[in-house]
Amino acid sequence: MSPPAPPTELMPSERIVVLLSCVLSALGSGLLVATHALWPDLRSRARRLLLFLSLADLLSATSYFYGVLRDFEGPSWDCVLQGALSTFANTSSFFWTVAIALYLYLSIVRTVRTRSAPGSGRPSSLRAERPGHFTLTGCAGARPDLTASMCSLLLSWGVPLAITMAAVALKKIGYDASDVSVGWCWINLEAEDYVLWMLLTGKLWEMLAYIMLPLLYLLVRKHISRAHEALSEYRPTISETHQLRGRSSVADKKLVLIPLIFICLRVWSTVRFVLTLCGSPAVQVPVLVVLHGVGNTFQGGANCIMFALCTQAVRTRLLQVCCCCSSQSPTTETQEGPPAASAPIKAGKSQGPSWAPDQQLST
Repeated sequence: MSPPAPPTELMPSERIVVLLSCVLSALGSGLLVATHALWPDLRSRARRLLLFLSLADLLSATSYFYGVLRDFEGPSWDCVLQGALSTFANTSSFFWTVAIALYLYLSIVRTVRTRSAPGSGRPSSLRAERPGHFTLTGCAGARPDLTASMCSLLLSWGVPLAITMAAVALKKIGYDASDVSVGWCWINLEAEDYVLWMLLTGKLWEMLAYIMLPLLYLLVRKHISRAHEALSEYRPTISETHQLRGRSSVADKKLVLIPLIFICLRVWSTVRFVLTLCGSPAVQVPVLVVLHGVGNTFQGGANCIMFALCTQAVRTRLLQVCCCCSSQSPTTETQEGPPAASAPIKAGKSQGPSWAPDQQLST
């Protein structure tokens, strides 16, 4: 194996871009956590998994921010601490991302099979529920048992914690000369088996996610398409059909974008990992360094865009909160006027969309 490339020097502009990505990712993860805390009726099982993913991304962005800001030039105690935190959070993020995809797949398959079972009296379709039921809600009709929930907790938190503790105990985490990172610490390149520990502490799970996420979401789309085909046999009203197709198209776009965004963000770290193993000087290309830094740190921001800003239920509530905050001063000024004129407008605004738990992440 070729020796590792010389240390990669970070330019101030590169550091600023990556630090900004860390801040946006932390804000996005914090917003997802806040929506879970503020609105109890949005706390579906899929949203609970998303909460754990957001916590992992928040810890990851925070530890990366410290590493990029510090820009380590050699081994130190805070280098090991930062490397351990980012390793645990990053690996856990992989596990939770796959766990959400697996949960959606198993929930949809279970519900479709239940409704298509003999004696159910209905086909494996979406007709019995709201049109947006089988998207990103986690299928409220399919309730995983406690054992499955505990297994996801133990795997997604326990396995990364055990790997990180073993890496710290064996002194594998340390200074990596920014050849497989962007200023932060990860696996010490001076260790004899550093390739093995790079795989165990992130790259192995990352590559498995490259395969499992597209596969699971393709299977989810396949089951949704079959359900809509069965639904078309019953010829619902034109308005219901148009509404169903609109929500289905939005759901299909999300099912394509989720694994695509994950791969587009994470692939640059894999590219630099391979280049480091080959000893190629291309590992220090500034564009590749920036893409690696943004891809590893912006996962929380991407999740916020997909599951909050691009989700109608959450987005509408956030807009309502912003409108309420901006309209506090005008409402105090109009209190002296006749209340009958303003009451119907407020009542109409407060009606809003229906906050059905089954449609929390549907569009």
